[in-house]
Amino acid sequence: MTQSTSSDLLIVVSSFSKLEDAQSVARKLIDGRLAACVQIQEGIHSIYRWDGKICEEREVLLSAKTVAGKWLEIADFIKSNHPYDLPEVLGFHPKQYEEHYGEWVQAEVK
Repeated sequence: MTQSTSSDLLIVVSSFSKLEDAQSVARKLIDGRLAACVQIQEGIHSIYRWDGKICEEREVLLSAKTVAGKWLEIADFIKSNHPYDLPEVLGFHPKQYEEHYGEWVQAEVK
């Protein structure tokens, strides 16, 4: 596995119970230049175990486009501004993406 560079594209994902919470975090991510674009998808059906019980919930999925160099800052921001006790915060590096889109993301988070 190769080491990522700080300018490599990164997609950060988190789930929320309410659309309003996801929208609030999304706006702050854009305003703070932690992400270039945030997409929110409603209607996610999550099944998970919490405190020994199996739970089923409708959730909202937030997907933020940023760069690897922002990982610690964006992860900390989401954790600090998330209503869950243990929020999902995952980062994925796309192997391929359109060059101009990647340049736009980099420019937006500087």
